[in-house]
Amino acid sequence: MTDTAPAPAAGTPPGAGGLPRLFPAGGTPHLAAHLAWYGDLPVRGTGLISDVEAAGLRGRGGAGFPTAVKLAAVADRRRSVVVANGTEGEPASDKDKTLLSVTPHLVLDGATLAAEAVGARSIIVCVERKQVETAAILAAAVEERRTAGLERVPIRLELAPDRYVAGEESALVHWLNGGEAKPTFVPPRPFEKGVGGRPTLVDNVETLAHIGLIGRYGAPWFRSLGTADDPGSTLLTVSGAVAHPGVYEVSAGSTLTAVLDGAGANAAELQAVLIGGYFGTWVPPAQVAALDIGARSLRGAGASLGCGVVFALPNEACGLEESARVTRWLAGENAGQCGPCVYGLDALASAMEAMVAGGWDARTSSERVQSLLEQISGRGACKHPDGAVRFVQSSLRVFAAEIAHHAQHGPCGGAVGYLPTPAPGAWR
Repeated sequence: MTDTAPAPAAGTPPGAGGLPRLFPAGGTPHLAAHLAWYGDLPVRGTGLISDVEAAGLRGRGGAGFPTAVKLAAVADRRRSVVVANGTEGEPASDKDKTLLSVTPHLVLDGATLAAEAVGARSIIVCVERKQVETAAILAAAVEERRTAGLERVPIRLELAPDRYVAGEESALVHWLNGGEAKPTFVPPRPFEKGVGGRPTLVDNVETLAHIGLIGRYGAPWFRSLGTADDPGSTLLTVSGAVAHPGVYEVSAGSTLTAVLDGAGANAAELQAVLIGGYFGTWVPPAQVAALDIGARSLRGAGASLGCGVVFALPNEACGLEESARVTRWLAGENAGQCGPCVYGLDALASAMEAMVAGGWDARTSSERVQSLLEQISGRGACKHPDGAVRFVQSSLRVFAAEIAHHAQHGPCGGAVGYLPTPAPGAWR
């Protein structure tokens, strides 16, 4: 995690000269320390939306959608609900659970300001059931605010299912309404009719933490870090072949090389870097030096920051087998709602596993996978199949030499097990 600094002088915004912004001094989750670091939370009302728009804040949950647009869509409706989404189903990411554990009050501040801006009457904070310690810290933070008389909008905590797609906003709303935590890509969308049939704003907890800062210090302060296209700071989970894995707060637009260097990675010893998690993209070492973590730079490499994962794969690993393992895991996490997800991803995982086993012409094996990718892409009832397709497509590009080696000689004997593939949870 980014090193913390002494608390700022009264009236001085934290991070005025840079970082940290999201992590208070000492990493304490308690209310007194939070108020000493950030100060009292102002009342902003609907004026918050224009500030968020001027700040250029985009969602930090994966899609990168303009936050002000989401706020405005719900503000035009009545009796709305705000859902703070901390359901971090991405196995390679720790940023949201770390944020909720270190500075839960900043997330609750942002949720409160968002609720007041859109006229919401309640806030629901969701974390995964397996995050027992995080949930306990969050529950204590909510109680602290109530006891201190600082709960301006009622807040409740919900423990959501531990599934990969359960954190997608429509899946989360469906579960909160008593259904299974599976995406529902049929109108109305949550901002129209969500929790309890009410218009619902669903925002990632890091996004809300930034709202808590913008509401206090304004858009120019937020934009004093980062770039014109990618303002502010962002949280990254950096892991794999790095000396210091963890969650880092970095300036948006930082170079990928700087991110890896900061975590103690040796670029010469890397086989590839996975950006954006399991719906993300492998990037070869030759491209790393030319990239920053801004949206435009990554888009040029066919990648996106997604959920903020930067995973360094060491040279001794078998990149093809790691990719096959993740593909099999994604197949097991299918939502069970359409053929491309249930049957297509299973067939794709089997084809990837066959490529690992090798023993036949590399061109034939690649063509089989490519055919499946074309059959699956764009045909799912939700975005789960498309995310898997994107991941596999990058695997074929980056590990082409390994595919040829496996086809001719069989398994290469490279190390495996670097990327986590946890057991599936329940849907309810």
